[in-house]
Amino acid sequence: MTGKVKPKKALGQHFLTDLNVAERIARTLDSAPELPVLEVGPGMGVLTQFLLSHGRDVKVVELDTESVDYLKANFPQLGENNRIIEADFLRLNLREVMGDGEFAVIGNYPYNISSQIFFHILDFREQIPFCSGMLQREVAERLAAIPGTKARGILSVLLQMWYDVQYLFTVSEGVFNPPPKVKSGVIKLTRNGRIDPGCDLDLFKKVVKTTFGQRRKTIRNSIRAIAPDFPTTHPLAGMRPEQLTVEQFISLTNDVNALRWG
Repeated sequence: MTGKVKPKKALGQHFLTDLNVAERIARTLDSAPELPVLEVGPGMGVLTQFLLSHGRDVKVVELDTESVDYLKANFPQLGENNRIIEADFLRLNLREVMGDGEFAVIGNYPYNISSQIFFHILDFREQIPFCSGMLQREVAERLAAIPGTKARGILSVLLQMWYDVQYLFTVSEGVFNPPPKVKSGVIKLTRNGRIDPGCDLDLFKKVVKTTFGQRRKTIRNSIRAIAPDFPTTHPLAGMRPEQLTVEQFISLTNDVNALRWG
């Protein structure tokens, strides 16, 4: 490998230096070896090298010009085949980049935009049956949080409506340059069998965001912001949002919808 890239704080860059961890992350997509892969924020290619050596069909999205130059110099097979997309992942139409077929997403995701990355992935969920990668441990735990746990939040519910989320393993601060101030976590998302949301999806999102926006309140109190006539006798009225399953949120959404139009 020639040259080095200076990590940029503004881009949330923490370059993974432990090759064993990198290969372990790359292997999280082994269950779907036939799928092309889109890697987010490859930096100096620590994951990329293993994806390529495993024979994967890889494209990478990188915003940092210095990293793009490094990748072109050290991974000519990417540069020659126009597989390096110099762009902001959050602004990309992934269908234009990857075509109409299915693909997997992986990355050592920048901490400062990791939640936004997963919201963007949700927009293309029908094409992304698998997604994995590393992010701040607290955020990774939140995405995988089960009902009844304090870590559960808006993105937990919105992701788990469409994906089974697994927290795979923790990565210590010392294997990065520069070391972050927190530990990292590696997760994997596997598309579940849900096709129909079973409710008005926009209202579902509104219900989830409204209730978690006042997460210390019970449902009977927080939901009144959008459903003033919500009955205090409702089966979910005394619960708090982190206690609800996805199915219960769907049921709650349908009941709120009935109140609005009944």
